[in-house]
Amino acid sequence: MKISTAIKYIGVYDRDIDLFEGQYRVPQGISYNSYMIIDEKIAIIDTADARKGTEWWKNLLDALDGRTPDYLVSLHMEPDHSSLIAEVMERFPMLQVVATPKALQMMPRFFEGVDFAERGIPVKEGDTLSLGSHELTFVHAPMVHWPEVMVCYESSEKVLFSADAFGYFGAPSLDEPWDDEARRYYINICGKYGAQVQTLLKKASQLDIDTICPLHGPALKENLSHYLSLYDTWSSYRPECDGVFIPYASIYGGTAAAAHRIADLLRERGVQVIITDLARCDMSKAVSDAFRMSRMIVCAASYDAGVFTPMHDFLYRLKIKGFRNRRVGIVENGSWAPTAGRVMRGLLEEMKNIDIIPTTVTINSRMKAENSDAVAALVESI
Repeated sequence: MKISTAIKYIGVYDRDIDLFEGQYRVPQGISYNSYMIIDEKIAIIDTADARKGTEWWKNLLDALDGRTPDYLVSLHMEPDHSSLIAEVMERFPMLQVVATPKALQMMPRFFEGVDFAERGIPVKEGDTLSLGSHELTFVHAPMVHWPEVMVCYESSEKVLFSADAFGYFGAPSLDEPWDDEARRYYINICGKYGAQVQTLLKKASQLDIDTICPLHGPALKENLSHYLSLYDTWSSYRPECDGVFIPYASIYGGTAAAAHRIADLLRERGVQVIITDLARCDMSKAVSDAFRMSRMIVCAASYDAGVFTPMHDFLYRLKIKGFRNRRVGIVENGSWAPTAGRVMRGLLEEMKNIDIIPTTVTINSRMKAENSDAVAALVESI
């Protein structure tokens, strides 16, 4: 990935990883982006995950070509970006680490026996670092998505190094469509922190940006308004699409059949529908689809006097990611004592500004003619 003559990409692409952060499927892998600015002074911007340390060190040394770096700028202390900090400090004993005070406070928790007090440069909001013709301005971005995060802006080439903001599951290129994997990344990694992302977007709007260089995925150089607009939508908890998301959790197929019948009825009315089997899907994709659509109908079987576990997991994830501002209908199934609706309603009521359709549709084992009026009323209400 080429940034410019002076700004080198030294990151690595991890095709071997199966789960990012121990939970998110990444069939196309993920990149650990790292950059170097070569000027009168040389600055490295973040390192990489130790699992790809050998490749990262080769990229670093090739880019240095015998030179010695002066600074290591740490935007984010999560180990996929910071694992190699101590090794860099050991190899280059005159190098200084530039980070927020909070990050410098956190570093000894990751690296034992390293003197960050003597070699750390704490930077406040708006502080600058001159490398020669390139100058970095530091902008704090707490809780996007850890408390120590900052981004930095290089003014001569108008480059924003955006930390985890604008990250993406997949390759460090734009060969594949950006929106879906960037949405899945944002909702699941940063979704809870919409207010903090809004603050960062307001700060970024004051900068003249030509290129966004995130810590995962491709550098963004064209049509920046598209990416910024999506981030504004996502972080404002506004729906991206007008339509209905139907996640279902079915044990023997009765609930699934009801969910698909509801989807057909909605499509007959010209409504855009996404339907997902929660027992078999990538749960992080289901969560991002819920945020994507303007409305939702949850359909689940009763189980152990509660709700079938894939639905419970899904709704819990929505809650912790800050799901809000949606209209939701409920369909429950139970052969003798339906309980799923009560549990789903209780979980939804814990979320902000969820308009729950008052009447729960209840089916017993299989959807039958007697359910037609209730289902039709739900379709009209949604």
